[in-house]
Amino acid sequence: MLVIRHAEGPVQRRMIKGIQIRPSHIALLPDARLLIVRGRTFPDESGSWEPNAVICSLDGEQEGAFCIGDDIPALVTDQHGTIWTAYGDEGIYGGHPESAAGLAGWSTNGGAQWTPDGRLPDAPLEGCTAATEDDKVWLVWYSGSSRGGTFLTRITPSTGEVKSWPSPVRNADGFAVRGRRAVLSRRLHNRRSTEVVRAELVGDTWSVTERRRMRVPGRMVMRCGQGRDGFLWLRAGRTWLRIEA
Repeated sequence: MLVIRHAEGPVQRRMIKGIQIRPSHIALLPDARLLIVRGRTFPDESGSWEPNAVICSLDGEQEGAFCIGDDIPALVTDQHGTIWTAYGDEGIYGGHPESAAGLAGWSTNGGAQWTPDGRLPDAPLEGCTAATEDDKVWLVWYSGSSRGGTFLTRITPSTGEVKSWPSPVRNADGFAVRGRRAVLSRRLHNRRSTEVVRAELVGDTWSVTERRRMRVPGRMVMRCGQGRDGFLWLRAGRTWLRIEA
C-alpha cells in the first residue's frame, strides 16, 4: 500500500498489486500515475537488461515495464513526465549503454531521450541526488578524477541548455533550489541528525550562507532526498521532512 498526501487535501491510500520489483525509487508522473523503480538490474541469458521500472495507473494497474539503466542512486521526474537518472559506479562501468554516460533522461515508454554528450565538466562516478525547479531539472553527482569533485548540473529540456557548477557541499544527499538560493543536506552516518547547508549563487559561484546540524525524528534514510520547486523532502524514519530553499 502506498500513501500519497496532496498539499491541500486528505491522505489518500492506493493499493498497488502485482509489482514484482522491490522499489528503490517512487515518483509521480502526469495523470496521477506512479513510477516505481528498482535501483539495480542485470542482463539475462540473451544479453537483454531486465526491466527495473514499472508504471502504474491511477487505479493501481500496471501500464508498462522497461529498463532505465543499472545502479540508480538518484532519480526524479519532471512536469512533462520525463524520467531523469544519475548512476553509480557499478552502473557506469557495468556495461549498460545509457548508464555509462553517468546521467540520462528517459521517456515513459523506456526510450532514452537525453544524454550528456560531452557537456559535463568531468566524467561522473556517482550520482548523489536530484531536483526540479519549474521546467528545469538538476542532477547532483561527483567525479573521481583528481580535478573533480561534486557538481550541480542544471538541464533545461526546452532549450537543451546544460550548465554545471561546483557544489558547495561534497557528496550532498539532498538538494532543492529556488532561483539563486539552494538548500543541500548531508546525512550524518548512524546519527539521528542531518547537516543542512544553505547556499546562494553569487556571480557564477554557489557560496555557503548557513550551515547547521538538524535533529530529526528518526534515522535518515539513504538516497531519499528529493527537491521539488524550492522544497527539499527528506525521510527520517517514518517521517517526511520539508525544508524550504
